[in-house]
Amino acid sequence: MSAARARDRRVYLRGHPVLFALLAATRRRAAVRLGGNVLVHDRDAYLAALTRVPLNRTAAGTTGGAADRLAGSGALFDQHGDAHRQTRRNTAERLGAAGVERLRPVWTAVLAERLAALAAGDPVDLVPLAAEIGGRTTAALLDLDADPLELASAAREAGATAARAHLPGPGRRRAERRAEAAADRLIRLVAPDDPGHAGLAVMLAVAAINTTVAGLPRAAAWAADDDLWPYAGLPVLADELLRVTAPSPLLPRVAAADATVGGCPVRAGDRLLLIARHAADAHRRDPDPADPAPAQTAQLVFGAGPHACPGARLARAQLTDLLAALAPHRPVVVRAGADRRSALPAWRSLVVRRRPS
Repeated sequence: MSAARARDRRVYLRGHPVLFALLAATRRRAAVRLGGNVLVHDRDAYLAALTRVPLNRTAAGTTGGAADRLAGSGALFDQHGDAHRQTRRNTAERLGAAGVERLRPVWTAVLAERLAALAAGDPVDLVPLAAEIGGRTTAALLDLDADPLELASAAREAGATAARAHLPGPGRRRAERRAEAAADRLIRLVAPDDPGHAGLAVMLAVAAINTTVAGLPRAAAWAADDDLWPYAGLPVLADELLRVTAPSPLLPRVAAADATVGGCPVRAGDRLLLIARHAADAHRRDPDPADPAPAQTAQLVFGAGPHACPGARLARAQLTDLLAALAPHRPVVVRAGADRRSALPAWRSLVVRRRPS
């Protein structure tokens, strides 16, 4: 096992040990039932679940259910027909090529300011840097007059508490109360004048900020450990690193009708745990910019078909620019600690320093 893979594995082992053990134990099967849950690992089965199985987008325990819990209606997942398609089109336009180019100066300014310390030989923690990028980018995306760092903090807390509130076991009621308080705090930031229609803004803030904070430091750590800096600035490196780090490694969904996935019968109401990192071969194939995985495989970490993440272009652009800004310093990781509270596998702190000459 490479040093980069061993380090990234710590994110799962320390932050989500039971889940990681469960995924590792079942990953050799295309799909496997565990009670009312169906774990889907195989690429073809994963695609079938996203494109051929009717899904209940707002069921408890799903991304849509979490969005509904956080902010009520209007968060894309609870819409149908023309309303759903129009919201997706509007979101895609905000995050399309022109939208990303409009936002790019926001995060490149943060990179220029925060990474200047590396040139002086000082360490830089990439987690607060990623949080600032996420907060500032999201504020610009949603045209918010909110403090970007407070926005990032609120979105991270909302994501973490919403995830914990969906977990069974003792303490769930307390977790639900904390999730409601965190959601209220975020709603006040993204829709202070119209809290009843905060759904889409809340969903975008939680998704954009949490995936940015989870994804950028993990990808940078892998690049440092494998010394992939000669490829920095090339989109293919960002694609490969996003494929193996898979910021959202598991997509929870609920079937709305009976079906068969990967040879496993699925009943309406079953919870589908779609393992994006396995569908994209993240567990078997290290990133190799000289011989990358097919684009269709790399894309799977962002979903597929009508359920593909509209923020894929933004994620690739931010990571490409971060790696290009880090590359002249060829940084090494000097300290890392996993985040045990995060909704996604993430570092609590990831400190890098310029590589000695």
